[in-house]
Amino acid sequence: MMRRFHVSAFFLLAATLVALGTNKGFTQSVSTADLRERSRPRLEAIYERGEMRAKPFRAEWLLDSSGYLVRELDEETGKAIRVVYDAASGKQRIADGNKQVGVSNHLLSPDGTKRLQEDGRSWNVLDTQSGEKRKLTAESMQPDVSYQDISWSPDGQRVLFVESDSSEVRTRNVIVPDDPSYPSVRKTRFARVGTKIPSLRIGVIEIENQQTRWSPIELPEDGGYFGQLSWAGNSDEVLVERISRFRDKREFLLAKVGGDVTSIFSETNDAWAIGSHEINSGATWIDDGKRFIFLSEKDGWRQAFSISRGGDDLRLLTPGGYDIIDRAEPNDVVDEQNGWYYFYASPSNATQRYLHRVPLDGSGTLEQVTPDNQPGWHEYQFSPDRKWAFHTYSTLNTPPVVDLVTIPEHRSIRTLEENSELRARADEVIARPAEFIQLQITKDVTVDASMIKPRDFDETKRHPVFVYVYGEPYLQTVLDRWGAAQVDFHRTIADLGYIVVSIDNRGTPSPKGAAWRRSIFGSLGPLSTEEQAAAIQELARTRSYVDLSRVGIWGWSGGGSNTLNALFRKPDVYQLGIAVVPKPQPHLYNAWFQEIYMRTPEVNADGYTRSAPIGFADGLKGKLLIMTGSGETNTHIQIIEGLVDRLIELGKPFDYMVYPNRDHGLREGKGTEVHVRMLITRYLLENLPPGPMSMSSSPQ
Repeated sequence: MMRRFHVSAFFLLAATLVALGTNKGFTQSVSTADLRERSRPRLEAIYERGEMRAKPFRAEWLLDSSGYLVRELDEETGKAIRVVYDAASGKQRIADGNKQVGVSNHLLSPDGTKRLQEDGRSWNVLDTQSGEKRKLTAESMQPDVSYQDISWSPDGQRVLFVESDSSEVRTRNVIVPDDPSYPSVRKTRFARVGTKIPSLRIGVIEIENQQTRWSPIELPEDGGYFGQLSWAGNSDEVLVERISRFRDKREFLLAKVGGDVTSIFSETNDAWAIGSHEINSGATWIDDGKRFIFLSEKDGWRQAFSISRGGDDLRLLTPGGYDIIDRAEPNDVVDEQNGWYYFYASPSNATQRYLHRVPLDGSGTLEQVTPDNQPGWHEYQFSPDRKWAFHTYSTLNTPPVVDLVTIPEHRSIRTLEENSELRARADEVIARPAEFIQLQITKDVTVDASMIKPRDFDETKRHPVFVYVYGEPYLQTVLDRWGAAQVDFHRTIADLGYIVVSIDNRGTPSPKGAAWRRSIFGSLGPLSTEEQAAAIQELARTRSYVDLSRVGIWGWSGGGSNTLNALFRKPDVYQLGIAVVPKPQPHLYNAWFQEIYMRTPEVNADGYTRSAPIGFADGLKGKLLIMTGSGETNTHIQIIEGLVDRLIELGKPFDYMVYPNRDHGLREGKGTEVHVRMLITRYLLENLPPGPMSMSSSPQ
């Protein structure tokens, strides 16, 4: 009953808005304060009670693929129990609590007799029979040394790991919110663009005598990274993926424990070989360790290749003009018995995702496994034998349904989670389904966009537009997937009387080829600013109901940076901007992300100058709200305060909100998530009038 009450509040708001539109334009018979407060129940339902969030289905496949393990609450006792379901019949049994159920656990030794256990800054080996513990790695005297990517050798006699040493990474002071009058200060490591990054080295520990052997594989003096690190099909050799600091060079190396190192494959890209999402990174062994599969964009598309252990036989598995969007889970999904490699792709629609497969022998016949009659977004969790999968299907407008399917027939065996309550709620809340459109902004460039119209939309009148932007290489916003890109918040905004639009410019990680993604290399900001503005103008040109005199834009993180660039560089296009945790000075951002796309100011000074919003602040004409948290560990507050000082120096009016001790997601503290959205809502309502206006009252 409580949930029904909150949903009914949505309709109260909508009914109020319908009454606001007149033939003479927008008449504010209800104050913006009233409109804002009537949004509160909806935002509380979304962010405090999670009423628009889908129920996840969590299960673990048994190693023999006969069934799966689910952790549930016993209806009688209320205690947590482990239930095993038979895949074929659905019959269930209670798992023996004293025995290890056959599910994957990478910390368990291959014979199940030992388990790796993290203990502060060291690792132990636990005997699963006796419970005896012994140190595997000594407690480091240096607090900035840690151990990562730990894995057992196939014979269970050795453990592989990466040692990360951050002791030479510079520290920055962070206020600790303890005593309000005399707060403490702690130091935290932060690798800024162009500064020292953690040093890494690879080790192998002998379990019997705890002797550590260090690999001779080194990284350049200025630093670098390791991607794939795994045993190479036996207990004597290790496969290492070595990546340069700028991620423009990638190499697969085969290293004998305590011995020789051989290069199997290497590639260099003028921009980057491995992006921040790291989809290309990694490898999977096949053919009893004679070959492995990896992803590369060296030929212009994200494709799968297999290569022989010696590096002399390279085969393209996925020929054609399309991108692999991602690997299927878990990791790479290979059906060696039947000769197939599975992955996600969507050759004809960059907003969607489907399961595909190709033959392992390189004959290249692409097959779509997902049925054609389920357009949208698909996720699969395969069984170890690749004959079953948990399948999750959703769209931006329809909540997820999880079912058990057979592979490759894709026959649905049973529904595992139908999210029936959420589907009923969605039917009531979603007055107008989000639309997907394409906008041609030049002869050769067409961008994807999504659009949510107000509940009271009238195509004979002009409506204000509120743009949600990200525009950087880390993620897309235009996705046909439930919950994508803060859509629940945007539906709330739309029902206040705005058309909410999001656009994926070139440079976003859309599956449209390497050239699309790498077009922004050297300077994040200029191209996205131009294409976002061009897309809004094209939207207005092709749709008369778009009011170019009322256009606002907002974004988070990289989207906050693009919001600043839009407002500063295109002041005649945007009348309002809300920049949440932006990075107006990219040279102060973290090295791990920024250096991929822009190198360092030492080698790319012009790119940093052209990218930095702070350098264009004198162009500000419209309303600007900057939001951040004083506890930021990513786009830390000093990056933003430089812009604040610059705007003050220029005499520019703007608004600035700092949430005490909140980090990048602005989630810490009771009520924060709702408060953030309420502030955005208030600022929008007060500075960009909502609702329809007659064509004559709103000149273009």
